[in-house]
Amino acid sequence: MVETILIRTLAEEDLDAILEIEQATYPTPWTEGIFRDELAAPGRIYLVAEADGAVVGYAGLMLVLPEAHVTSVTVDPKRRGSRIGTRLMLRISEEALAAGATSLTLEVRVSNRNAQALYKRFGMAPVGVRNRYYQDEDALVMWVHDIDSPAYKDRLDEIGRSL
Repeated sequence: MVETILIRTLAEEDLDAILEIEQATYPTPWTEGIFRDELAAPGRIYLVAEADGAVVGYAGLMLVLPEAHVTSVTVDPKRRGSRIGTRLMLRISEEALAAGATSLTLEVRVSNRNAQALYKRFGMAPVGVRNRYYQDEDALVMWVHDIDSPAYKDRLDEIGRSL
């Protein structure tokens, strides 16, 4: 049986589950206050992945058009490897396009090879390093441009078909 993953807009009642995933994932997790500020800020899109009524991941996007900055793609550590991150990244990319973005950017830990591989699948390439971006580690800065092109739409369609 194939598990159904629902991707939907993050709601206030999701915050407790989001905070649990955040704390299980990051050495310096975001607080409830940071999430509330993000949700209230203009130009922000936050989504959750839900399986059988439980939140299993989330993703965020900050729009500064024509750019879109991925603030987070985070999956419950117990659910990694089940393509939830791919689903979230696909939907965030589609949201960026729908909002009028022409490029996507993000920062990722230099040690997080799995996340880097996911982002490369979405056409993102490393362009630099932010020293000590995370208190304990450098960040690799990744970009993809021309996400509004037919070729990028084809890439997203191919990823979608693979899910």
